[in-house]
Amino acid sequence: MTFNPSDSDLKWEAFTADISTIELPQKFTFPFYYEPHALAKIAAAELQQFLNREWAPELGIFKSEEETVVGKMFGVLVVRNKQNQLGYLTAYSGKLPSGKQQSRFVPPIFDLFAPDSFFLEGEKEINAINFQIETLEQDGRFLQLKDEYVILEQQAKQSILAKKEVLKKQKKERKKQRILLEASTDSLVYQEYNADLIKQSLRDKHELNVLVEEWNIRLDQHFAALNTFESTICKLRDFRKNKSHALQNRLFEQYQFLNALSQRKDVLTIFKETALLQPPAAAGDCAAPRLLQYAYQNHLEPIAMAEFWWGPSPKSEIRKHGYFYPACRGKCEPILNYMLQGLTVDDNPLLVNPALGVDLEIIYEDADMVVINKPAEFLSVPGIYIQDSVYQRMKERYPKATGPLIIHRLDMATSGILVIAKTKEAHQHLQAQFINRSVKKRYVALLNGFPKDDKGEIELPLRVDLDDRPRQLVCYEYGKPAQTQWQVIERRKQHTLVHFWPITGRTHQLRVHAAHNLGLGCAILGDDLYGQKSTRLFLHAESLELTHPTNLQKMIFEAKHPF
Repeated sequence: MTFNPSDSDLKWEAFTADISTIELPQKFTFPFYYEPHALAKIAAAELQQFLNREWAPELGIFKSEEETVVGKMFGVLVVRNKQNQLGYLTAYSGKLPSGKQQSRFVPPIFDLFAPDSFFLEGEKEINAINFQIETLEQDGRFLQLKDEYVILEQQAKQSILAKKEVLKKQKKERKKQRILLEASTDSLVYQEYNADLIKQSLRDKHELNVLVEEWNIRLDQHFAALNTFESTICKLRDFRKNKSHALQNRLFEQYQFLNALSQRKDVLTIFKETALLQPPAAAGDCAAPRLLQYAYQNHLEPIAMAEFWWGPSPKSEIRKHGYFYPACRGKCEPILNYMLQGLTVDDNPLLVNPALGVDLEIIYEDADMVVINKPAEFLSVPGIYIQDSVYQRMKERYPKATGPLIIHRLDMATSGILVIAKTKEAHQHLQAQFINRSVKKRYVALLNGFPKDDKGEIELPLRVDLDDRPRQLVCYEYGKPAQTQWQVIERRKQHTLVHFWPITGRTHQLRVHAAHNLGLGCAILGDDLYGQKSTRLFLHAESLELTHPTNLQKMIFEAKHPF
């Protein structure tokens, strides 16, 4: 049964599609790892039809700071009212540019930009302080004093160094005189001359001290004039910092979140119970918290939820137009964990061990090392929730092995060749090869789409997304260098089989380099972080070449890809 628009003026949407045959989910969506329910998919499709009419994907939603057109995350929440009628709510993350239609979407938790908002008044005050600081920093007299002080410092340094060089030569000359006098005159004459040399030495030190003092006086006088400006600027900066901190705390106090038990908690209290202690910027402004808050405020029962990206991808993140994505962990996880209290939620699939009952295939073994063909969805090392892993299995299989066993890792979802060291010595030798990049690795991947070229090299620096671990970002400022060579093996109807040769070994390197628009622009099939889910991640470590740690022979191990 769907909503009747005449029943309410709520910001909900009635399904236009026939949903009468679709069964409701038994539990609410686990927001951090999910496959959207059929109802959520229909709601998303209907919202996308609206977005297609209002905001063409190629035009994006707004412009970034670099004036680049990018998209935005949208969310849908299927809800049921007390009359057992179904409908859905819609929301967007962050804010929309002025002029964009917003009436369809649920409101933000707190409207920063309402005409009477204290936030706007606070921003005005901070902007006024910024203007004062900028005016002082660009003041002609201040800039002149700064330049003059730098020149004066250089002159002082050069003058003192020159004086020291003169004194150094005079000291050297006195030393020569002492040696000559001591050899050619009697002791009384030598003592008389030496006393005079000592006076010269003391005079030189005095002259240097006088010179240094003169320059210090000149510099202090100049700095006093300069400091009149700089102390004012520092005071204004401190004032701005305090104002900004107070405004931020007052803003956080407005973010009062409800849960299904009708309890309320502000964002500061929620984050005090986490490792972060303080909420990150824009915490609570994502689509998911907005949707749940509006549902609770209006006595609507949440049934299922989904979020999707609409429009061009930003430069750093990997977001594909129309793809569904989980809620971010950094900003949303503490908030949503609280807001979902009182709802029956799907189990966290990350707590389930997919490797239970799965055996490890050993393809080579000797006294020093073991080479295995790791299955997909099998941890290399113990995780936060799951201990079962290659490391744990090897530790149980070889209880007398020395050293850390694990030399390198594969992502849990990636299958293929993994090398284990049985001895401490073998571990050190093999690990050195990985560090020195003398190990040759080849991966096979099935891409969801078609790269423009047939081969090439990708260089995109990577760093972790601090707001959404373990996702990685392309970041030219703080990212670590990451290089990948690649070549097409086969082009199929919808997919492309490729070889990857990673030069570096960054976290998720191949996955990001494949999916990012500046890389191949084609996510690896089954990549649930940077693409779309499938039966598995179609990435396999197929070949590995290294030097044996004892006999130093070149060895090549291969495990044929299953694609």
